[in-house]
Amino acid sequence: MKLYHTLSQISFLKRSYAFKFLFVAFIGIHIPLIGILFFVLYFQHNISPTSILIFSLIMTLIATALTLLVLKRLIKPIATASKALDDYRNSRKLAVLPTEYTDEAGLLMCNIQESIYEAEGFINEKQDLIYMLSHDLKNFAGNPQGLAKLIISEEPTQSIKNLAELICESTNLQFRYIENFIKLLKEQDEIVKINPETKTILFPNILPFINEQVEQRLFDKKIKLNLVLECVEAKLKIDEGLLIQVLVNLISNAVKFSYFDSEIKVRIYAEDSKLILTVKDSGIGFDKHQIEELFKKFTKMSRLGTANEGSAGIGLYLCKKIIERNKGRLTASSDGKNRGAEFRIEFDI
Repeated sequence: MKLYHTLSQISFLKRSYAFKFLFVAFIGIHIPLIGILFFVLYFQHNISPTSILIFSLIMTLIATALTLLVLKRLIKPIATASKALDDYRNSRKLAVLPTEYTDEAGLLMCNIQESIYEAEGFINEKQDLIYMLSHDLKNFAGNPQGLAKLIISEEPTQSIKNLAELICESTNLQFRYIENFIKLLKEQDEIVKINPETKTILFPNILPFINEQVEQRLFDKKIKLNLVLECVEAKLKIDEGLLIQVLVNLISNAVKFSYFDSEIKVRIYAEDSKLILTVKDSGIGFDKHQIEELFKKFTKMSRLGTANEGSAGIGLYLCKKIIERNKGRLTASSDGKNRGAEFRIEFDI
């Protein structure tokens, strides 16, 4: 930035980045000519044409190298602005760019600086709103749970007690969903480390949590969940709770579009230095040209399930965002309508 700053102090170069380049190129072009003139005028002995030719080539090479070196240093503002934007996009790192320059490069740095801070402000406002809403949602879910516990404390009949306990279990699942949703938002909005910590995830430990959240849905449609665990553990850069939520969402999605008395197969295995998790059903499936639409936010493919279950059209979108945010890939495939579907998660290990 020193060269750019120095050239910006020259009055006729101050307002134009292009003029700075042209000025450097002009000087670079004329260095060989000036050198040849000095060589011819001040050299004491007779000069042969071959000597002039060799000297001209040497001066041209030197001038070209110097010009390229100076031009490389002159594009430093562009490189600095690009790095600042890249750092913010990848790791939410806030850079401080110089904003006092008035040429095109200076305006670019100034605009990037303002855009980054505006984006950061919007994200912080969104965080405040989300945390406020999540607090209210917890209160709404907590009210039925409080009433259910009050009913249990009054020692009601067994049937009423069972219903009250079911309400408690349901609200606990809601609490867990809200917590995981907030965790997702933190993953997206908080400053993320450049090298996230790798964690060892033990799959036998997370299966009970998955079963707990999908058990009722499976029971309602008499669907069997076949869990095939061929890999016991893996080191991944993803929070355990978020991985559970993704698998729960994918299994719930499979249940929604599966027929009664069918089977859903979940397989976790390692292959070619990759950890692969698949959720496969034999339900209504989809056409190949619809795959891209599946993962869009509020997708138009939001359909009713086989038991007329509704859909918000955002579940698969969130799953894909979580997996990609944590350096994984989520894909979908199907052989066509009424031929089932398979969702596949891959992580490099």
